[in-house]
Amino acid sequence: MPLQIGFLLFPQVQQLDLTGPYDVLASLPDVQVHLIWKDLAPVTASTGLVLQPTCRFADCPDLDVLCIPGGSGVGPLMEDAQVLAFIQAQATKVRYLTSVCTGALVLGAAGLLKGKRATTHWAYHSLLGLQGAIPVQERVVRDGNLLTGGGITAGIDFALTLAAELYGDDVAQLVQLQLEYAPAPPFASGEPQTAPEAVLQRARQLAADSLTQRRLITQRAAARLQDPLG
Repeated sequence: MPLQIGFLLFPQVQQLDLTGPYDVLASLPDVQVHLIWKDLAPVTASTGLVLQPTCRFADCPDLDVLCIPGGSGVGPLMEDAQVLAFIQAQATKVRYLTSVCTGALVLGAAGLLKGKRATTHWAYHSLLGLQGAIPVQERVVRDGNLLTGGGITAGIDFALTLAAELYGDDVAQLVQLQLEYAPAPPFASGEPQTAPEAVLQRARQLAADSLTQRRLITQRAAARLQDPLG
């Protein structure tokens, strides 16, 4: 049987959170990759790209890998009982439970980060502790069968790390070469530690409202996990 790999697809997903690791993992031998959502209607990503689900929750096979990408649409997911129930059910079966960027917050809302080392996008990293996770500032973090990737482009690093776990270093390096993944950005502003102060402050301002909203959602989700009947 092909290795079954599933990506949660949802409205306002950050498309590179999904398509970066999708390209890596779909390039592996003997895999079947699913884009999973409640129905098969097209879904619009946060920057307007339209994506087509290939599988509904109800039809989804038992997965070997489940990946939850992030995006501006994660807030509603964190309070969506149907989505959380699907993730919780698959989490009991998968070989690897994974996320990219703020997809980690959805895993946390499902109660799957408690006591686990995890990472997410730098702007929302402070929310991991509210979910019982152990926050780690790294591009890719592994804790048992849980793999979490940092913000957006870290999804490619995460997927190559997982590819090596699944098929060995040689296969992962072959995929990396085929994708010509050799980052050499024109600026050293890709993380808070190296970004110019003015750029960092502007980025924090742009994320401030979203951080406030997600903090409230995270607090509600944490309260529900502590008292499911409350």
